Amino acid sequence: MNPPVETVQQENVRVEDDRTGLSVETLKRAIADHLFYMQGKFPEIATKNDFYMALAYTVRDRLLRRWLNTIQVLNKPNVKIVGYLSAEFLMGPHLGNNLINLGIEHQVRQAVTEGGLNLDEIIEQEEEPGLGNGGLGRLAACFLDSLATLDIPAIGYGIRYEFGIFDQEICDGWQVEITDKWLRYGNPWEIQDTQATVEVKFGGHTEVYTDDSGRYQVRWIPNTIVTGIPYNTPIPGYKTNTSATLRLWKAEAPESFDFQAFNTGDYYRAVNSKVVSENITKVLYPNDEPMAGKQLRLEQEFFFVSCSLQDIIRVQLQIGNTLSKLHEKFALQLNDTHPAIAVAELMRLLVDEHQMDWDEAWHVTQNTFAYTNHTLLPEALEKWPVSIFGSLLPRHLEIIYEINRRLLDEVRLKYPNDTERVKRMSLIDETGERYVRMANLACVGSHAINGVAELHTQLLKETTLRDFYEFFPEKFSNKTNGVTPRRWMVLSDRNMANQISRKIGEGWIKNLEELRKLEAFVEDAEFREEWQQIQHSVKCKLASYIHKQVGIVVNPESLFDIQVKRIHEYKRQHLNVLHIITLYNRIKRNPDIDITPRTFIFGGKAAPGYYMAKLIIKLINSVGEVVNKDPDVRDRLKVVFLPDYNVTLGQKVYPAADLSEQISTAGKEASGTGNMKFSMNGALTIGTLDGANIEIREQVGEANFFLFGLTSAEIADLKAKGYNPWDHYHSNPQLREVIDLIASGHFSHGDTNLFKPLVDSLLYQDQYMLFADYQSYIDAQDRVSQAYRDQENWTRMSILNVARMGKFSSDRAIREYCQDIWKVEPIQVELQDYVQSKASLKA
Repeated sequence: MNPPVETVQQENVRVEDDRTGLSVETLKRAIADHLFYMQGKFPEIATKNDFYMALAYTVRDRLLRRWLNTIQVLNKPNVKIVGYLSAEFLMGPHLGNNLINLGIEHQVRQAVTEGGLNLDEIIEQEEEPGLGNGGLGRLAACFLDSLATLDIPAIGYGIRYEFGIFDQEICDGWQVEITDKWLRYGNPWEIQDTQATVEVKFGGHTEVYTDDSGRYQVRWIPNTIVTGIPYNTPIPGYKTNTSATLRLWKAEAPESFDFQAFNTGDYYRAVNSKVVSENITKVLYPNDEPMAGKQLRLEQEFFFVSCSLQDIIRVQLQIGNTLSKLHEKFALQLNDTHPAIAVAELMRLLVDEHQMDWDEAWHVTQNTFAYTNHTLLPEALEKWPVSIFGSLLPRHLEIIYEINRRLLDEVRLKYPNDTERVKRMSLIDETGERYVRMANLACVGSHAINGVAELHTQLLKETTLRDFYEFFPEKFSNKTNGVTPRRWMVLSDRNMANQISRKIGEGWIKNLEELRKLEAFVEDAEFREEWQQIQHSVKCKLASYIHKQVGIVVNPESLFDIQVKRIHEYKRQHLNVLHIITLYNRIKRNPDIDITPRTFIFGGKAAPGYYMAKLIIKLINSVGEVVNKDPDVRDRLKVVFLPDYNVTLGQKVYPAADLSEQISTAGKEASGTGNMKFSMNGALTIGTLDGANIEIREQVGEANFFLFGLTSAEIADLKAKGYNPWDHYHSNPQLREVIDLIASGHFSHGDTNLFKPLVDSLLYQDQYMLFADYQSYIDAQDRVSQAYRDQENWTRMSILNVARMGKFSSDRAIREYCQDIWKVEPIQVELQDYVQSKASLKA
């Protein structure tokens, strides 16, 4: 890359052409300028990260015009904005995705290549922002991409965690958590907006007073105030002028240094306020940790919600709109219960800070918020001890009590003498220690409630949120999840995307239903052969990555059987392991058995405090240690655990899968999105009738889906009758052999205690019905092995999987939210030059 060249601009030269143009020469100069002026390096001493930063700034320059023009449109009084409130945004690396969405990858690749660099190597330098635990945060990222692509005005509000989800290392088979320092080298994509800071209160007490007009008022006197600073990241749509905004909040102390304390020699107290305040956004809270008593998590949730609502009110007033019409300007979506405190905070802001009447404020609040539920697991529905909640947010507890009083009066009117229903619907759980129920607050404070798959929504109505469905049936709807094909097809599997585009054009990238046109090529032998070659090439790439990362040699000709997702008992990675051991036992009984070679690939993180999940990781690695080295196996089975699974690794894994493991206990997975990413990239699914699996099977066809297991209704019935896992253990010799082998210490160097907690949980409880589904799973896996032997038909099935996945684009999901819940229309963004000449700088 050549050093920067000073140029003399003529008075009327367009800035777009000279400063942010897309010619190869202009791009080369821009990269060199950023390397020199932003990184302070010349090429001879620059690192790969320096070149990445220079390129990132170059791309951001070309993105900012779209973003600023979009902001200008958003500030029009009659444009309705979607505000997506989420504690997690697992965006993945920005550079590669931005090149695709801006439509400039070809030019940039040529400029970088002519500069003597490798674009793919530069893209690999980006530190992934680990601002989410898994599916919830990844869905939020897909939704922002789709909102921008569909020209929907949108802002994603969240937390700028200094340290994201932990980096995972595997030591002696165990997960070890390492700090995720994603900001260590800076973040070229974000723009700090210090002029839009807000103050957030915590603790203290409330005071009642009468204002000048004689109205009853409440004043909150906090004992702590924290400053919220917004950082904006533009999120471009695919080949459109619209850009969404990811607006993340960082916590700081109002005064970072106490000079009075310093002057008295107390240096610790001089900086303590800064340290305590910044702890709020210091680290992402790990999923599945017990919530009781976790005050920091509540502080995080309230902090970003309060910052976001104050920001929204500022915008509403700034453009001349009244707060009584806030719901006409903003549609705010609560992504699970994490932002549910927003219901109470908006009421406080409207009633206490802006003196709005309660009934009017409640009308605005209910019509502003909508709530997405992501779980059927009772333990995942947030509850906060009243003692902690009241000490941290005293005014909000009062407001929740008042909301609850009014709600329960309505419940009693509609259901006289139904005291149990009143107890269940109360915002306060009083069965033992008193808790604030955040899901109940979200339900009553929103005008719409949705699940994320047809089965999930139905089970919400029948079980988890049944009382609220019976009371507010008009609020409920289903919005099946989707994922963006830009990142998960175009970026992650370029060769397949190019093959598709050559046959059916590029329209499918913005309208995934067009993939149906691929069905016409299923019987085209030449098309199938190219499909197979592309699949084999990505498997070879993954095999190379596996060897480099974990030192295991795998055969790309083998069936790549992949399960990558958060480690949890209900996701049943250990059922997968039982199948591996079953195959291993077959080989040990008959070393010459004719068996379909398989490579089992796992990836995923366990919450640091979730011992059983971490033990499952240990079991996977321990079984792999034995199976991979056993001479009888002769490389027909390989077991691989890929550490530190994230978006970046997902882009390597999904395209290389032959078989997608979606084996959660029926009725436990809300939707799943990994199941969609696998199928979009041509993998066949083995799965239960759970979450979106049901709809995927309906779309791709029963013949192209390997179904097994009990239904959610059958599981409920079996548990009601009294499920006993010992019955399956005694009646199934194959299962008994597998469990006994684990218990014997065969996979733990003779240590019979290592996996005893896991074995005991299956024998004495089996909460997630592994034993009940075991034989059905083994039978389905045998069908998989047989089907894989016929590569021509397997390829037909693979093509049909891709062709029929149009429903599962996040674009479709966002259209449904816009039409049914948000009532938001697309906008038209016209690109303007803000600085066209030197003369305009004087304006």
